[in-house]
Amino acid sequence: MAATYDFPSDLLAGQEELHQVRAELLALLKRLPWSVEPLDGFSDAGGWRKVERPASPGWTADEQAEVEKLRRRERELAVFVTCHRFWSEIEPPETVDARAKLKHAHEEPE
Repeated sequence: MAATYDFPSDLLAGQEELHQVRAELLALLKRLPWSVEPLDGFSDAGGWRKVERPASPGWTADEQAEVEKLRRRERELAVFVTCHRFWSEIEPPETVDARAKLKHAHEEPE
C-alpha cells in the first residue's frame, strides 16, 4: 500500500498557489515578444536546423514589472514549500515520495 501524508493546509495552499503562479507566468511569457529588448528579426539556415525570429518590439515596462512580480512570488512560494516545517516530520527515505505526492495533491474545499 502506498504511503499517504497528512499535509498541513498551509502547505497545500502554498503548493496550489505555486502551481497557479507558474501557470500564469508561463502563459504571460508565451504571449510576450521573444526578446525583452527591441531587436531586429533574423534567419539562420546554416546550422543543423533553420532558426528564424521576427523583429521583437521588446517588452514594455509594465510587462517587465509583471514578469518580475510573478517570478518573485514564484521564488517566495518555492522557498515556503521546500522549507516548510512539515518536511522535518518526514523520515529522509520518504521525503522524495512525499514531495512528489504534494505536487499532485489538491487542497480539499472546506
